[in-house]
Amino acid sequence: MRLGSSLKKIRKQQGLSQKEVCHGICAQSMLSAIENNQYMPNAALLIKLCKRLSVSLNEFSLADNFDISPLKQFNKTVEDLCNHHEYAKLKAFLLDSTTIDQVKTAEQTQAYYYYLGVSQFQTDHNLDESQRNLRLAISSAEAKNSLSTLSRLGLISLAVVKAEYRQQSSSSDLIKRATQDINTANYEENLNIIFYLAAFVMYQFNDDKQALHWLDDAVDYITGHNSHYMLANCYHLIAQIAKNQGKDEQRLEATQRQAFLTELFHEKVDDKF
Repeated sequence: MRLGSSLKKIRKQQGLSQKEVCHGICAQSMLSAIENNQYMPNAALLIKLCKRLSVSLNEFSLADNFDISPLKQFNKTVEDLCNHHEYAKLKAFLLDSTTIDQVKTAEQTQAYYYYLGVSQFQTDHNLDESQRNLRLAISSAEAKNSLSTLSRLGLISLAVVKAEYRQQSSSSDLIKRATQDINTANYEENLNIIFYLAAFVMYQFNDDKQALHWLDDAVDYITGHNSHYMLANCYHLIAQIAKNQGKDEQRLEATQRQAFLTELFHEKVDDKF
């Protein structure tokens, strides 16, 4: 759920009007724009609204996971393990026969293989198995000639694997496919990840120019959709590139922005450079 929608839901659950919530903080029209995801509040304003509603910023969901089963308990397990980055447990859960038996539809099968490929990459760094399962995740979508968000995630994740093999041409091709017409696709917050991973892959190949190009696009795309998901990671990578280039002023500015976003939204930052 987007940030504004979350605020609106919580306000209504507490039986409060917009006028009551925004009194002494901001104009009612501004709160309305925030709740309808038309305006991203700055940190000071967001904190004041959260305090008025007695809400912890930890309660906001940053991005949605994908279903691997019609049973909520299985999907909840995947979500919890992913959110806590417990990839070893995720892999074991996915390989359990009980879990496999609950995967029913084509969409759930695609999600299953995507999560399995990612968990294999993150745990034992099994590149061959990870690559095989990510290909299975995107094969059905390729047959339909469609690019869902999950298909794009499969493609960009495969680009990360190819980068480990040092196959730059293949990685670049996968990035191109993952980002095809992405600016006109129906927006989902998980699409923010595509831009970040495209930048990360280019960084892995020491192509700072292309990495920064994707990071600039990422910041524009994320803020242009009134989102914050992955912004902290983007500024973290910008700071790392600036550090490598000896650009202390840019590094400091990016680090400060990353720290601010991390504190505000409690987004986990990837240090695997």
